[in-house]
Amino acid sequence: MVGLDIEAGSIAAAEVKVNGVAQLNAAAVHPLEGGAFHEGEVVDSDRLVDGLKSLYGAHKLSKQVRLGVGNQRVLVRTFRLPAIEDPKEMDAAVRFQAQEQIPMPMDQAILEHQVVGGAPPVDGQPPQVDVVVAAARRDMVASLIEPVRRAGLEPVGVDLAAFGMIRALAPRGGAVPTPDGGPAEGTDAILYCNLGDAMNLAVARGRVCLFTRVSAVGLEQIAGRLSGQLGLTHEHATQWLTHVGLEQPVEQIEGDQATIAEARRAIEEGLTSIVDDLRLSLDYYGAQEGAEPATRVVVSGAGSAIPGLVQKMQETLGLPVTASIPSALSEYGSETAPRLTLPYGLALED
Repeated sequence: MVGLDIEAGSIAAAEVKVNGVAQLNAAAVHPLEGGAFHEGEVVDSDRLVDGLKSLYGAHKLSKQVRLGVGNQRVLVRTFRLPAIEDPKEMDAAVRFQAQEQIPMPMDQAILEHQVVGGAPPVDGQPPQVDVVVAAARRDMVASLIEPVRRAGLEPVGVDLAAFGMIRALAPRGGAVPTPDGGPAEGTDAILYCNLGDAMNLAVARGRVCLFTRVSAVGLEQIAGRLSGQLGLTHEHATQWLTHVGLEQPVEQIEGDQATIAEARRAIEEGLTSIVDDLRLSLDYYGAQEGAEPATRVVVSGAGSAIPGLVQKMQETLGLPVTASIPSALSEYGSETAPRLTLPYGLALED
């Protein structure tokens, strides 16, 4: 199985074979022509087809792929519902609740749900369950699948990018809630943040997702600011961001000083937006009934490779913040491995 993650400037693929344990067979990051993909959605399907064919022409990978989606037309909510044993009745209850709380026409949506916890009977009230519900616009999903098929690939699944991130980074075990709906002993809630073109956020306990959202704040926005000011391509602007970072004084960094100064300014402004959005997400999550506070933040994605960014996030956010990659990707280097984390998780099967 190949996990496939598409961003504005690149396609990342990771081939994983699962036979008792997960084994990474191959992985690659391939450039994608500008204008093909924007804010998590297909803009030019022909360019995306060309990019996928180019990726597969350069690398021998399985054509069975699981795609990740993460954009503003995917919504995730957590509902507390009566515990219903009959699957059909639960589906009906979820759909009814979704019609009330998810701002999306249900006849145009693909809806999936998973029970992640609950509450025992209290004062004669029946037991309840917490259900994570994901809704995606059907036309958006179709626009992603169509060019993948035209490129000669076989899409066997579409998954939330955030779920792939959790599978890649969360510890195994301890993910199943206790019978009364409480957390497994010794398992804290963690905020995972994949900082790519957009920012995929998820709060998880073990490998159970409790909350997730997609923010437009990310590298596409930061690099776009730099490329717009200096006339750089998206790829070139991203390279400057990684080169400049936040660790060294600008006068000690090699290269054009005007470009370095603009890159530093773009990163600093982006950092402020990232932290503000993280705080907003934590506040929104914390307002949910029964929400357990996240004790730390784990960052992945290409943005985590910008020198000094994760450290500055910790100083500003006030929570422990660390960058992480799966051990299976350690040989791919400090810049490539973070980009491969999400597709690696998409290829894993629970």
